[in-house]
Amino acid sequence: MGERLLMKGNEVIAEAAIRAGCRHYFGYPITPQTEIAHYMAKKMPKVGGVFLQAESEVAAINMVYGAASAGKRVMTSSSSPGISLKQEGISYASGSQLPAVVVNIMRGGPGLGGIQPSQSDYFQATKGGGHGDYHMIVLAPSSVQELYELTVDAFNLADQYRMVAMILGDGVLGQMMEVVNFRDEEPIVETDKSWCACGHGMKREHNTITSIHLDPAVLEQWNINLQNKYKTICEKEQRYEIYKCDDAEIIIVAYGSVARIAKNVVQVAREEGIKVGLLRPITLWPFPVKAFEQVMDRAKAFLTVEMSSGQMLEDVMLAVNGRKPVYFTGRMGGMIPRVDDVMAKIKEIMAG
Repeated sequence: MGERLLMKGNEVIAEAAIRAGCRHYFGYPITPQTEIAHYMAKKMPKVGGVFLQAESEVAAINMVYGAASAGKRVMTSSSSPGISLKQEGISYASGSQLPAVVVNIMRGGPGLGGIQPSQSDYFQATKGGGHGDYHMIVLAPSSVQELYELTVDAFNLADQYRMVAMILGDGVLGQMMEVVNFRDEEPIVETDKSWCACGHGMKREHNTITSIHLDPAVLEQWNINLQNKYKTICEKEQRYEIYKCDDAEIIIVAYGSVARIAKNVVQVAREEGIKVGLLRPITLWPFPVKAFEQVMDRAKAFLTVEMSSGQMLEDVMLAVNGRKPVYFTGRMGGMIPRVDDVMAKIKEIMAG
């Protein structure tokens, strides 16, 4: 039986990374995720790891590139404007097929915005963010327990597919405290790392880590190989939760901390005789379109709820593909949707 501890979300991410074998962390402070760096600064030296506060977010992501190239489990973390600064490096790592974990504890925007929670980085996370045709695996926890479990999963998935995996949280999850049940031993996936640049002792050909291919035919084939890998991930790695959708007429689609609010809405609605369920994407990329097929026949309408202007809404509409009406309600700028807000929208939908 593992430890059972009361911990803050940000600190759980850091502890999970260490338990998952991460021994290299490069970051830069920004609210509301700075506790990740604080925790790593204290703990990494004790486990024989490396903590380095870089001079900037740009420097941090390029240090991640270097450590990942050597085959090490490596992580960086930031919040929205800081992740924007890392986008070029994330694209370089993606183009070089490097495994790494990036954590984004989202805050309000655009620009510097505010330090309150938001979900307005959905497009940035799921549609690329940097230049080129690439994807990251994007995991969206909705509890501190899931911050732990999905951070461990992120390292395994990054190694398995040789690509960047992102934990997409927000200021609510990063700052809240909940009890976490830790495992005695983590399910570490061992992968072949014969590709990495870690010294060859003159016993093999040099490994070269690069994202530049000047011959357009070579670069096209490189991109084709990436797209084939992404298709495999879309088929195998869609994750989701379906909650009380067996008889639901309206299905709320929400992720992260907003999904917690949505579960309360489901309860309140059912107490009032309105059949509401929840479809919670856990992978935002690949987006869980398979989940919609499971509930499509029974649902009369879908309601997307976000802390944004409606970004996941586009993926929901694509998944539904015109077969049922799709509605949206949300808050922006660090404001959190309330149960009453969502219930009002549900009653509006029911009234036609």
